[in-house]
Amino acid sequence: MRKMIRGAAAFATAAAAVVALSGAAGAAGAAGAQPADTWAGCPDGAVCIYPQNQNPAVSPSHVFYSYGAHNLTNQYGNHWVLNNQYGGATARLCRGSNGVNCGNPIAQGTGVYADLGPINSITLNR
Repeated sequence: MRKMIRGAAAFATAAAAVVALSGAAGAAGAAGAQPADTWAGCPDGAVCIYPQNQNPAVSPSHVFYSYGAHNLTNQYGNHWVLNNQYGGATARLCRGSNGVNCGNPIAQGTGVYADLGPINSITLNR
């Protein structure tokens, strides 16, 4: 439970930083500004994984667009996983390869700060 609360607190901190940074990017004009449909560098319609301990999430190391299971390799420690899909699509982190033994869904527009050491795949679901 404490881990979930810490994760929620870290997410809230990162979300506040993202909101603050997006305002700064908009003020900067075309130079360095991201399109309005990105979230912390995660494109609209994608699920993104960020490098270990990157907090707040700024630039993803993995971007997934297609539904189904995606196997992960060499992902250890804490990572942000942001679901920037639309239409109610979810994502799940799974302990097994090929989308087996998955955890709770990550709703669109939300993210988790999770230890990916025991995670072997991620699924994108309609």
